[in-house]
Amino acid sequence: MNLILVAVISLGAVGLVSAVILYFASKKFAVYEDPRIGKVAEVLPQANCGGCGYPGCSGFAAACVKAGSLEGKLCPVGGQATMEKVAAVLGLKAVAAEPKVAVVRCNGTCANRPSLTVYDGVRSCAVANSTYGGESGCTFGCLGCGDCVSACQFGAIRMNPETGLPEVDEEKCTACGACVKACPRNVIELRPKGKNSRRVYVQCVNKDKGAVARKACTVACIGCGKCVKVCPFEAITLENNLAYIDPAKCKSCRKCEMECPQGAIVAVNFPPRKVKPAEASSEPVQAES
Repeated sequence: MNLILVAVISLGAVGLVSAVILYFASKKFAVYEDPRIGKVAEVLPQANCGGCGYPGCSGFAAACVKAGSLEGKLCPVGGQATMEKVAAVLGLKAVAAEPKVAVVRCNGTCANRPSLTVYDGVRSCAVANSTYGGESGCTFGCLGCGDCVSACQFGAIRMNPETGLPEVDEEKCTACGACVKACPRNVIELRPKGKNSRRVYVQCVNKDKGAVARKACTVACIGCGKCVKVCPFEAITLENNLAYIDPAKCKSCRKCEMECPQGAIVAVNFPPRKVKPAEASSEPVQAES
């Protein structure tokens, strides 16, 4: 009986000492968390998409609190309305950020880029890119397996069965960037929506030389540089046989679109061009008798 009592007392003493040690250790190594982080997290959409550049909404909330400024920060899902709420919690000013949208920089449709092989296996862009390289001769363009569609949490992307390319619904797109990360070919890019949702960009990412690129896709950028020469705002650069339009410098004059011999430059949401009136006939008009 005495042995049992001694064992119980010993265990109790060990437990008490351990509890005291753990108590002081928790106080010593406690990590303070600003209570405002939780309040900011509450007004965020909790999509945890990573489009803000931080690991989830809690990470974005912590970044906003620690930075002491909302400049350069945007929740792509909640948009400016959510940032206004965040600003109200922190007593800061919500800096208006230019909205963005995902664009598919490939026009290698079934007609423009015919298939050379037929693959009957796992439909995955990641698998296709790392194994057989896709069904067409273009090693840069869209693989058409729809990894971007699966990655989108907002139903903003769908595969067009006729073209074999993904299409973005800009009304649903939150510019979270999930599709950008999912694409192994870097075909999808986040670009500013632009005034009246109008934007001009090169719908190609092929870096092969002109003849090789055109052989793989009839509307590929061939790196001729005509768009660079005609741009009055120096918004276009040519690197590795591929033209790129800087959205920050582009003024949407569309001169490059008209100059491109391949039709690789597209202008989205612009009104149709006005048709020039036919030139007057040079033949003399006979006067009525």
